[in-house]
Amino acid sequence: MHLHVRTKRAHRRVAFTGVLVGMVMALLLNAAPASAATVQGEAGTFFNSTWAWNWYASPPGANNGCHPSSAHPYPVVLSEGTFANQYNSFGALSPWLANAGYCVYSFNYGQTIWPSMFDAMGNIANSASQLASFVNQVRSDTGASKVDIVGWSQGGMMPRYYINNLGGASTVHELVALAPSNHGTTLDGIQNLVNDLGGLGVATSLISPWCDACVQQLSGSSFLTNLNAGGGTRPGVRYVNIETSYDEVVTPYTSAFLSGSNVQNILLQNQCSQDHSDHISIPYDSNALQDVVNALGADSSTFHPSCASVGPLIGNV
Repeated sequence: MHLHVRTKRAHRRVAFTGVLVGMVMALLLNAAPASAATVQGEAGTFFNSTWAWNWYASPPGANNGCHPSSAHPYPVVLSEGTFANQYNSFGALSPWLANAGYCVYSFNYGQTIWPSMFDAMGNIANSASQLASFVNQVRSDTGASKVDIVGWSQGGMMPRYYINNLGGASTVHELVALAPSNHGTTLDGIQNLVNDLGGLGVATSLISPWCDACVQQLSGSSFLTNLNAGGGTRPGVRYVNIETSYDEVVTPYTSAFLSGSNVQNILLQNQCSQDHSDHISIPYDSNALQDVVNALGADSSTFHPSCASVGPLIGNV
């Protein structure tokens, strides 16, 4: 009897010690500098994002209390894609930027089913309001006058509503977009997104009825017609759109591009013929990530990435 009691107490002490060690390790990891961020591969990141504890987790390198340097004065806010979340959208890009010396911040928006791992499905105007609040928080926390935004898919288009309609033109320095749905997509494109994410084990077909953003991103929607009126951009903000000709979601792929003197459109295949990334894999494409860093930094018009072969769905990072 006494031995049993002592054994139970010992187990409790061991368990408590384990929890304490875990808490200390978590604090140490969170306190680690941005340069310690580990770049995650796409397949592993999407698999890990199915675990409930990662549904609202930040990607590596993001939200660590970083303050901008003189070399990189604008914090970078990451904006996820439809049906995705901050964790699985930016498992490669967030640490890539952090390791390049940028202060990185990310958040989830547009969730219509809670709790879940699915975001960016709600009314896009409401999502833009969430972005506005998050940008204000980042600016307050960092003391920065403006931010740069890097978005994927809807996350590359939605910030334009914030810029155009919610005062973001005064707080956004640059918007860099990976395969943005700037001029929408066809119904086949939305179905392709559902099918592709289904191939990664994400049952999006079960949640698409709760996706107002899906309807708003169809070509010719009233939302996009209003967003793109007058060109859809604002003076004082720089726009960089990075797209792949193999995009099966934003269709045709040229729908990602904008026009104007403050716009740069980059087609990856014009830089790297061996790049076969698609809509899903572009945020895990090392060629595209190099373009993002150039756009945020030196912004050289003659920049050319060190080309690597990239495949669809999984990418090369």
